[in-house]
Amino acid sequence: MVRCTKSSYGAKLSTQNKKSSVAALTLAAVGIVYGDIGTSPLYTLRAIFDPEHGLPLTTPNILGIVSLIFWSLTIIVSLKYVTLVLRADNRGEGGIMALMALATTSVSRSSRWHFPLLVIGVLGATMFYGDSVITPAISVLGAIEGLEVAAPGMSHYVVPLAVVVLVLLYSVQRHGTAGIGRFFGPVMLVWFIALAVMGVINIAEAPVVLNALNPWHALRFMLDNKLLAFVALGAVVLAITGAEALYADMGHFGRKPIRLAWFAICFPALALNYLGQGGLLINDPGAVENPFFHQLGTWSVIPLVLLSTMAAVIASQATISGTYSMTKQAIALGLLPRMRILHTSESEIGQIYIPAVNWAQLAIVLIAVIGFGSSDELAGAYGIAVTATMMATTILTFFVTRYRWHLPLALCLGATGFFLVIDILLFSSTTLKLFHGGWFPLLLGSVLLTLMLTWKRGRELVFENLEKHAIPLDAFMDSLFVAPPARVPGTALFLRGESDGVPHALLHNLSHNKVLHERVVFLTVHMREEPWVPAEEQVDIVELGHNCFQLNVEYGFKDEPDIPGILRQCGGLGLRFEMMETSFFIARQTVISTPGRGMAPWREHLFAMLSRNARAAADYYQIPPNRVIELGTQVEI
Repeated sequence: MVRCTKSSYGAKLSTQNKKSSVAALTLAAVGIVYGDIGTSPLYTLRAIFDPEHGLPLTTPNILGIVSLIFWSLTIIVSLKYVTLVLRADNRGEGGIMALMALATTSVSRSSRWHFPLLVIGVLGATMFYGDSVITPAISVLGAIEGLEVAAPGMSHYVVPLAVVVLVLLYSVQRHGTAGIGRFFGPVMLVWFIALAVMGVINIAEAPVVLNALNPWHALRFMLDNKLLAFVALGAVVLAITGAEALYADMGHFGRKPIRLAWFAICFPALALNYLGQGGLLINDPGAVENPFFHQLGTWSVIPLVLLSTMAAVIASQATISGTYSMTKQAIALGLLPRMRILHTSESEIGQIYIPAVNWAQLAIVLIAVIGFGSSDELAGAYGIAVTATMMATTILTFFVTRYRWHLPLALCLGATGFFLVIDILLFSSTTLKLFHGGWFPLLLGSVLLTLMLTWKRGRELVFENLEKHAIPLDAFMDSLFVAPPARVPGTALFLRGESDGVPHALLHNLSHNKVLHERVVFLTVHMREEPWVPAEEQVDIVELGHNCFQLNVEYGFKDEPDIPGILRQCGGLGLRFEMMETSFFIARQTVISTPGRGMAPWREHLFAMLSRNARAAADYYQIPPNRVIELGTQVEI
């Protein structure tokens, strides 16, 4: 008989819980992380052999294309993202915003690389927004287009049905995914199993397709077809869409579950299905109209339409949630104005809903669905968004490996240079679709890039103006208490910018009310270019004398701003607050465009409009509205 001591039993239980946790996270990652890339078989081969490309449907071409897809999944997803890029975490967080923050902090602010890296990161983020718009459109369209195989007369209903599904999907976002999220993993697991089974069945009927595992077929296809192959490469990119998602979701799942989900489930299933579709086309060239839905015959079309629609909705949900998360990070990093952010789960802080982003994204998605009308037409738009983000990720990764990890230059150039060459080749091939849909994500990205850079530059000009006219706080406090004003009961808390001197709200209060509260606190929020700041590092209290204090708050770009929560922390540090006796004084800035200085007039007017419509600071920091006093101030830029 084996006896366990208390400590050994606890260790064993801990190990079991850890294994269970990894298994649960892996299943969840299958549902959320790989939904986008998992739905790519719906439309990839169909888009590649689109008659418009003029690529002959011959066995050598089929083997070459399937080989290109297999080795793209191997090199770009398995090697680049799963092996290399996942190592570049910002305190456990991933994604283009976290990577940009990591890269910009790896060089000094005075470095000539700082601003270009910022622009590259922002450009990559805007392309991610383009991706997140096209993913719901192309995935849902691709799934519902299976109806055309079952009943060709239903082709007129594809777009209306896609619109209905998407409107319903975006309408329920405000309720969050806490209730249905637990089903994402099991549904997508069934999806990947179905992909693998269909692949094995079709490989068994055409085993010659296994020759595509030899990279020589991909190389020979490129050499034999040249320009046609280069055109086809732009559609091969569709097989790797969603690779960026596995990096962006690293903070939610961790490296191990994401890697395990890819190598144990998703990669084998995708490889088998693409090989199976290739085998199907070798045996039945007529299936090229929609290879995915022809894999098992007519009896399977309706069940596959239902299953693929569920998979497409899950893939869309993942990108929609990713857009919310990206927007929240961009706001914290000073790239977008404050917006209303609602939490849809009491237990999961990451589950948020941003109404303005939700409805704007739905409008653009519907424009894409109705304007393009089919997944084939959208395919060209998809490739540019994906490959542009991939290039941005590769460039930023070089700076992280070289200047943050201090690896040898030759190793950094070799590791990232290899992937950059591939990224440039893929991006170049997608630009051939510039006038066939490729303009769409570029237009969207250009608008967002302009908004982000205008907002960032406008805020810098505001801070410069405030700093230029700022009265040093220390000197002001010394002079104020030479002949102090009357003190009234309670606490006055003044929000103060990082570069501000005396808050304008304090000056207005003294000027109009001629009094000072018995306790005065100046609160300054500092945003770090890292995702999280530990609670013990968030609060710093500096005593200024005369019962006045400077309260410095440190947040990461994924932290949830919560000033009442910060004030509760202060109680443990000896500075207690009674909310009903505390008044929050906030200066509401009105931006005025001044000709001949700052930015171009149209950018200044754009910034002023964004500033007017930005969410109030009190609301953003969760300050009780009945405790807020707003005082206006004008700022010229």
